Amino acid sequence: MTRLPGSAALVAAALAPGLAQAVGEVTDFTLENGMEVVVIEDHRAPVAVNMVWYEVGAADEPAGKSGIAHFLEHLMFKGTDEMESGEFSQTVALQGGSDNAFTSWDYTGYYQRVAADRLDLMMQMEADRMTDLVLTDEVVLPERDVILEERNQRVENDPGALFGEQRRAAQFLNHPYGIPVIGWRHEMEELSRQDALDFYGRYYAPNNAILVVAGDVEPDEVRDLAETHFGPIPANPDLPERTRPQEPPQLAARHLEMTDPRVAQPAVMRTYTVPERDPGDQEEAAALTLLAALLGGSRQTSLMARTLELEEAVALYTSAYYDGTSVDDASFSFAVVPADGRSLEEAEADIDRVIDRFLEEGVDAAQFERIKSQVRAGEIYARDSLQGLARRYGEALAVGLTVEDVQAWPDILEAVTREDVMAAAQSALRPAASVTGYLSGPETMAEAEPTPAATPDPAQEEAGATGEEAIQ
Repeated sequence: MTRLPGSAALVAAALAPGLAQAVGEVTDFTLENGMEVVVIEDHRAPVAVNMVWYEVGAADEPAGKSGIAHFLEHLMFKGTDEMESGEFSQTVALQGGSDNAFTSWDYTGYYQRVAADRLDLMMQMEADRMTDLVLTDEVVLPERDVILEERNQRVENDPGALFGEQRRAAQFLNHPYGIPVIGWRHEMEELSRQDALDFYGRYYAPNNAILVVAGDVEPDEVRDLAETHFGPIPANPDLPERTRPQEPPQLAARHLEMTDPRVAQPAVMRTYTVPERDPGDQEEAAALTLLAALLGGSRQTSLMARTLELEEAVALYTSAYYDGTSVDDASFSFAVVPADGRSLEEAEADIDRVIDRFLEEGVDAAQFERIKSQVRAGEIYARDSLQGLARRYGEALAVGLTVEDVQAWPDILEAVTREDVMAAAQSALRPAASVTGYLSGPETMAEAEPTPAATPDPAQEEAGATGEEAIQ
């Protein structure tokens, strides 16, 4: 079944000659064993991106086994019946390509970017490690030390990352989104070869995977290759249903404080539990996307930046962030770094003051159109990245959205009204669903040498090292 990209391609063509070619046609089909395949054509250069997404992530881990999804991601680069340990990435490099992998709460993905005529080999290797991974204690135990050191570097040595872990644990009272993707250290230390094999056998199957191929390829060619390499792999008849503990009603605002001598700048973070994008029902998520842009997107146009940074000079940095591409409830985040001499209590009051002003005054019509133009342009030009476009489809499908949902998203954003944004704000920004955190360095350490990157950024937390672990 072939689906055209919709009105976004027409807008792109109007804004930039040749850009419509970057969107291309999107073809979607399913193999007999249940593996979904998406082909995104882009014939501008003889390059292809090959991605395999497994619909399993950190939020699907067994209790007490936090970090096993990310651990297995590392182990997938070890040997199989056909390849030696490390041979996968070495082979990609020898073909002049690059590869990597990533784990989030909702999915685990593997990708290669290579010359289009090397796609056959990439699929052959991915199919091999889907079924024939060989794990021994000699392989597993040293790699466990690697992920423990990764936690040291990315989390233990970064007060912003530690702060993010504590806040997420407070934000999600019952849902496993409150557990870090990389895992809690005391549980990571106990992960075993058998834990990895059990997780691999349960979830790494074609009927739990999505193949996304983007680039200088033809759909029929990709179908033939997918059927050759992945088609013979049997589906897992015992694949568990994707069910998770859900959040109870959140009835009390939560507040936490963290002090660390390494903090370069004190900061206030505020997060709310809000709805995610759902298949066929993305309107509220679109309104929240525009709400985040209005409140804390651009430094030049957002209400928080104009008020707190430019007009009043009471903040050094402000932001608001929302990404609803998740299986279950997402987060809506604010961050403020107060100006020198201003307390964290005052910075928190500034967040409340801006929110109250917004709820009272509503959305300025001219500002709304500027924001929509910015979001529209961002959506269009994001399609000019081959890997970014493949990732957009893969991520969406891995959390339960459809190709049609991805293609409808620009039009749904365009259809959002000011009234929709205000309704979303009234519903989402409820104090009872909020967690407010203070991150600071102790006053007695004021003269100490601060470390960089200690100020948390909500966008980085949701999509970066603390929210999505990638092997390097």
